[in-house]
Amino acid sequence: MSTRDRLQRGALYSGGFLGPFGGGVVTSMLPELGDSLGVSTAQAASSLTSYLLPFATLMLVSGTYGARWGGLRTVRVAYGVYAAAALVSTLAPTFALFQVGRVLQGCANAFTTPLLLGALAAVTPAARLGRALGAFGALQAAGQTTAPLIGGITAEANWRIAFAIIAAVALALGALGLPRTATPAESGAPPRLRDAMQPAVLRVGLVALLGWGALGGLGFLVAFRAEDELGLDSAHRGLLLTGFGLAGMLAARPVGAAIDRWGARAAVLTGAVGGAVLVAATGLLGTVGAVAVAWALAGVAGQLVLVGVNSAILTSAGANRSGAVSVVQALRFGGTALAPLALTPLYAVNPVAAFVVPTTMLAVAAPLLMPRTPARTD
Repeated sequence: MSTRDRLQRGALYSGGFLGPFGGGVVTSMLPELGDSLGVSTAQAASSLTSYLLPFATLMLVSGTYGARWGGLRTVRVAYGVYAAAALVSTLAPTFALFQVGRVLQGCANAFTTPLLLGALAAVTPAARLGRALGAFGALQAAGQTTAPLIGGITAEANWRIAFAIIAAVALALGALGLPRTATPAESGAPPRLRDAMQPAVLRVGLVALLGWGALGGLGFLVAFRAEDELGLDSAHRGLLLTGFGLAGMLAARPVGAAIDRWGARAAVLTGAVGGAVLVAATGLLGTVGAVAVAWALAGVAGQLVLVGVNSAILTSAGANRSGAVSVVQALRFGGTALAPLALTPLYAVNPVAAFVVPTTMLAVAAPLLMPRTPARTD
C-alpha cells in the first residue's frame, strides 16, 4: 500500500471524527457565541438544530445521489462546501449569517458520512469489516465526546478559532479524497433510491431509530436527573455525561471484532437488551457513582447497536449500500431528535417511566425487527 493510499484510508476515519465534532462544537460555547453575536444563550442553542435537522433530513437521499454522482467527486465537493460553510460561521458578523453556515455544514456532512462508510466497506475484506466499522465508530464517538471540551477551550480565547480549524481540516480531507476503488456508480448501473428503501433496510433503520433514541439520545434525561435528584452542578453533570461517549469510544474496536466473530444481529440484540437494563438502572439507582457506571456501560451497549446496524447494512450484497446506510443513519438521528420531544413531557409526569418506557420498547422491538440474514439493497 502506497503512502497516499494510507493517507486516504486515514482520511476515511478522520471524516468520521469531523462530522460529530463540527455538529457538537458549539455545545460548550453557547454563552460566548450569544454574547458575541448579540443573542441569548437559548437562541444560540438553536445552532445545534440548524446543523442536525438538515443533516438528518438529507441523509435519507444523500447516499444514493452521492453514489450516483460519483463517490470521490461528491465527497470532495461536500468537504469544500463544509469548509466554506465553516468559514462563513468563522467570519459571520450576525447570528443569522452564522446560522446559514451551520445549515450548510449540516447539509454537506450528510453527503460525506454515508459515502465514507460505503468506501470503507469497499476497501475492507468482509472478514474484517466489523473491526473497520468499530474504528470508524470510535472516531465518531471521539468527535462527539471531545467537541464540547475543545469548543470550550477555544471559546476562552475566541470561539471563531474552532470554526477556522474545522475549515482547514475539511479542506485537507477533501484534497486527500477517497481510496482508489470502484463504486457501484462508477462500475455499473446508477444506484436507485428505491433500492435503499427495501423493507429489510427500513427494519434495520427502525432499530437504529429506537436504539439511538433510547440510548445515546437520552443524555438530556440523565442531565435532568443529575440536577433534580443527584444535585450535581453543571461541571459535574458534564463529566457524568462524558462517560457514555468515552466508554463507547474505547469499546468500539473490540465491539467490531466481536461482530466479525459473532455477527451483526447478535451484537445489536446484545446492545439493545443490555442497554435497556443499563439505561433503566441509570434512571433508578440512587448514588452518583452507580449512575455514572451504568451510563458509561450504556455507551458500550450503544456501540453494539450502532456498529451492528452499520455492519448489517454494509455486509449486504446490493448495489446501493451507500444509499441504504444513508437511510439507516437518517433514521438513527431522527430517533435522537424525537427523544426530547417525546420524553420530556413524560419525565415531568414520571421520571422513572421516561427511562423505562423507551428502553423497554427497544428491547422488545429489536429481536422482532432485526433481519436474520443480511439486509439486501437490491
